[in-house]
Amino acid sequence: MKPARSLAAALAEGGPLVLDGGLSNQLEAQGCDLSDPLWSARLLADGPEQIAAAHTAYVRAGAQVLITASYQATYEGFAGRGIRRDEASALLARSVALARGAAERSAREVWVAASVGPYGALLADGSEYRGRYGLTVRELEAFHRPRAEALAQAGPDVLALETVPDTDEAAALLRATADTGVPVWLSYTIDGGRTRAGQDLGAAFALAAGHDHVIAVGVNCCEPSDADRAVEIAARESGRPVVVYPNSGERWDARARAWSGGITFDPARLPDWAAAGARLVGGCCRVGPDRIAALAALARTSHH
Repeated sequence: MKPARSLAAALAEGGPLVLDGGLSNQLEAQGCDLSDPLWSARLLADGPEQIAAAHTAYVRAGAQVLITASYQATYEGFAGRGIRRDEASALLARSVALARGAAERSAREVWVAASVGPYGALLADGSEYRGRYGLTVRELEAFHRPRAEALAQAGPDVLALETVPDTDEAAALLRATADTGVPVWLSYTIDGGRTRAGQDLGAAFALAAGHDHVIAVGVNCCEPSDADRAVEIAARESGRPVVVYPNSGERWDARARAWSGGITFDPARLPDWAAAGARLVGGCCRVGPDRIAALAALARTSHH
């Protein structure tokens, strides 16, 4: 069903609300080949029914917020595949429509977050885990603004400014989205107690404090253990509800082109995260519907 409340109102009324998990791992579990620079965004053109099925799997698992397949969807990336600008705008709108369709088939409120990934996602070389692209804040703002505006026009409940590696890009994203009329959450990817670019986390989260359109601040695409302390810092420095959705804990071995290590994502972290200020909780890479279902069951228990 279409939510009766804004996401900001739902966050203010308690929580925590459960986000979905990793879109790419669910698409791969459905048999999709994502070995493409456009990654999951390719399926907006070639396999939208697969994206709809992935969203539906997370709704069934209990997710209350669906993140669109637009993380790696950019005008520049689509242009590299010969996709015209008007066609690219339609694909960005489709990403929101696919998530909304899955949300509205649910008997409960499910919100849609339009993913606005970092500039590094366009490069498809892992640079979102380093930041510091050599671009100015103004240049980054010019890159992000058209896509953010196109996604906003498609009518999501929130823009997810996610996997942000440094404060320059955060500042650019906040400026690019200030006049869209759609609220945002700002989520950094971190390593230990710092942004991926090595900046102080407290200062990074504090950036959001002066922006009225920011309804949540936090972290994603990081180690679950790094998320623990970050929730506390985000709540204290931003004065906003906290969003947290780390990876499974496995590590990508680029040489072997395979994941290694054990899964450390534990839904049992939810009560501690919630106590520290988390109101939007889910998973990122390699966190699938099974773990989101466990998270949702815990959220229901903690809410009652």
